[in-house]
Amino acid sequence: MANTTHIGLDQVRQQLRQPRTQLKGRQVMPEARSEVQALIGMPPAEGHRRDLLIEHLHVLNDHFHGLFERHIVALAAEMRLPVVEVFEVASFYHHFDILKDDATAPRITVRVCDSLSCSLAGSDSLLRHLQNDLLDVKVVPVPCLGRCEQAPAAQVGQQAVAHATSDAVAQRVAQNQTEPNPLPDAIRLAAYRQAGGYQLAQQIATSLKDHESVIQCLESSGLRGLGGAGFPAGRKWRIVRSQPGPRLMAVNIDEGEPGTFKDRTGLEADPHRFLEGVLIAASVVGCEAVYIYLRDEYHEARVLLTQELAALQANPPCALPRIELRRGAGAYICGEESAMIESIEGKRGEPRMRPPYIAEVGLFGRPTLEHNFETLFWVRELIEQGADSFASQGRHGRKGLRRFSVSGRVKHPGVKLAPAGITLRELVDEYCGGMAEGHTLYAYLPGGASGGILPARLADVPLDFDTLQPHGCFIGSAAVMVLGQHDSAREAALNVMRFFAHESCGQCTPCRVGTDKAAQLMTAPVWDTDTLQDLAQVMGDASICGLGQAAPNPIRCVLDYFPHEVGAEVKA
Repeated sequence: MANTTHIGLDQVRQQLRQPRTQLKGRQVMPEARSEVQALIGMPPAEGHRRDLLIEHLHVLNDHFHGLFERHIVALAAEMRLPVVEVFEVASFYHHFDILKDDATAPRITVRVCDSLSCSLAGSDSLLRHLQNDLLDVKVVPVPCLGRCEQAPAAQVGQQAVAHATSDAVAQRVAQNQTEPNPLPDAIRLAAYRQAGGYQLAQQIATSLKDHESVIQCLESSGLRGLGGAGFPAGRKWRIVRSQPGPRLMAVNIDEGEPGTFKDRTGLEADPHRFLEGVLIAASVVGCEAVYIYLRDEYHEARVLLTQELAALQANPPCALPRIELRRGAGAYICGEESAMIESIEGKRGEPRMRPPYIAEVGLFGRPTLEHNFETLFWVRELIEQGADSFASQGRHGRKGLRRFSVSGRVKHPGVKLAPAGITLRELVDEYCGGMAEGHTLYAYLPGGASGGILPARLADVPLDFDTLQPHGCFIGSAAVMVLGQHDSAREAALNVMRFFAHESCGQCTPCRVGTDKAAQLMTAPVWDTDTLQDLAQVMGDASICGLGQAAPNPIRCVLDYFPHEVGAEVKA
């Protein structure tokens, strides 16, 4: 008979009554806590602000080249947050590298862009060479770096590498060149004010210029939000202004749409023109605080903006609202306004269900004016020159000017200031020097990854809000990517669908599952048209935000305009 061990009930009760020798769960290591305190500072009397969690994670990630688990536990204790909540936020963002305590952090991380424009310029080959040659650093492919005109683009630590080659990247790694590049040509505060800058902001802040007249000027000009949605700017100011205070403002410079780089170039050249637009908007709408959300890939711009904000606050032209610069962490979804607001609050960047809209219940539950960089960049010039001057600039019956980010197979890619309503053919011929040598126009993406793909025969459609929708596309942030006769629309569509699958926040099933499944199906030589159309329908109808709703556009455009590439039936 087998031996049987009997444990009496009294013995169990006695063991349960024994005091614990240590607390449950993972404990904070004193050394790790000291390291965290040294970097983020001791907590104020009211404790560390919850909304600064992501900023503190950046400080740790930058210093240690990764987020070690012991530091995450210590940070949670310092901020009086559950450890799991800090892990959930850190793991949501691509630029936070969570490491086991016994792991070794990479000395340098090299990022190589694999978005469409960089892929056309040979980034896939560059990535393979770097992964083979640079064995002592971390080399990873990443979504768009916002330098499509400099394709192929790379980053060594925080230093951007334009038109990257294996030798150029290897040289920076060998010399440990990881700091952001200087921006010697940027217009600084003294030069901006000497040229008349901030006089308009001062007049508006002191009521020398009527606030209502400013809003009327915006409305008459037809200025619309230039981040992609295109909501009329004047109407937005009026709506938020009508809400009860305190009101806040959130500025979106998280231009993660592949093909888009206009905000970066404007910020790197003339930061105070943008900041004056911020001050004007805050004065007219009555916003007591402004939060500027800048994508993390823009390290050079962040250094510049930090310096110029400090200079402005040290010598203000008028009473300033509280201005805080927030750093994104590598999540395209945070370009969606409500996801950006969640991120500013120190949370995972997941879009909110609407209503309520952020104009009513936005940042920290307050009415919030949300704008993209370029919209605010136009404000000073538009008010000084008048609505009629701006509105008269368009072509083909459209109004105003636009900054087009042009990349791909053109001779001179870059940001092109051109009339709204210009056609793709006119834009390439008049502003880009024509097609690149050896290439003829085959197709183009008029609005970045999500704006769809059109064939060369539709190159005479005006590029503006509402003009492209009849063709299954939209202008979005005016990111124009041009394909030549040696390129493939199906490969372009697959590239952007993989981007969407990578960047989906995962909150809703249609987007999370649909983008991944679509990317798999799109690798087949002959597309399963019925299944892809079903996926497109579900994603478009049931996704929470614009990422999933717009992701089907490349699928539909390939089936409509390039069926010969995927073995689909040609429509009559």
